[in-house]
Amino acid sequence: MSNLILIPARMASQRLPGKPLADIAGKPMIVHVADRAAASGLGRVVVATDSAEVHDAVTAAGHEAIMTRDDHQSGSDRIHEALELVDPEGQADVVVNVQGDLPTIDPQLIAAALEPFDDPSTDIATLGVEIEREEEKTNPNVVKIVGSPIGPGRLRALYFTRATAPWGDGPLYHHIGLYAYRRAALKRFVALKPSPLELRERLEQLRALEAGMRIDVQLVRTAPLGVDTAEDLERARQIIASTENG
Repeated sequence: MSNLILIPARMASQRLPGKPLADIAGKPMIVHVADRAAASGLGRVVVATDSAEVHDAVTAAGHEAIMTRDDHQSGSDRIHEALELVDPEGQADVVVNVQGDLPTIDPQLIAAALEPFDDPSTDIATLGVEIEREEEKTNPNVVKIVGSPIGPGRLRALYFTRATAPWGDGPLYHHIGLYAYRRAALKRFVALKPSPLELRERLEQLRALEAGMRIDVQLVRTAPLGVDTAEDLERARQIIASTENG
């Protein structure tokens, strides 16, 4: 398969304004994400942004960037526009959507997201990790995967929820919002209208499940740090500083 990694980045974060350009160890956060995506060795990496500042910072660091519209309702819509702009000939079979606020992500995690495509019936692939901290099991900001095991370290997603689920004894899994789409699946997904459960849970991936699309989950050992607050940003700075100094 031919892969294309797209990283959506927008400046209009409410909790952390200007987030993509936040300095971490002398580089903008979005550049750290692009560096790690490139280190995965999966294929071409392009940042998709509605900000000229982000575009210029990314290209100055030697990565590829493309300007997209500023009226997209979701990252998936931005990804689809970017795909059509950078690959109009349809050479990429798989599109990997790496969020632009994961500056410490392990490149191997990005590669792991492609493993479910060894089954040709998988439309969308994503990642999950077992929840170990008790407080996360009831935290609505931690999205849980309700899935059926289909092999070692692999689930077929049946539902995603902010509630504590499934009920009863057994592990609970935290969904990591990194997606890989077969090209045709992404095209179908963005053409769908928001679905009832998607709107209720505020989880975009439920649109795909409600439309009968198949999402498989590769289980990994650790979740990457998503930077949403000033505290997260400081933690990312500490992690990267310790890595570079170690």
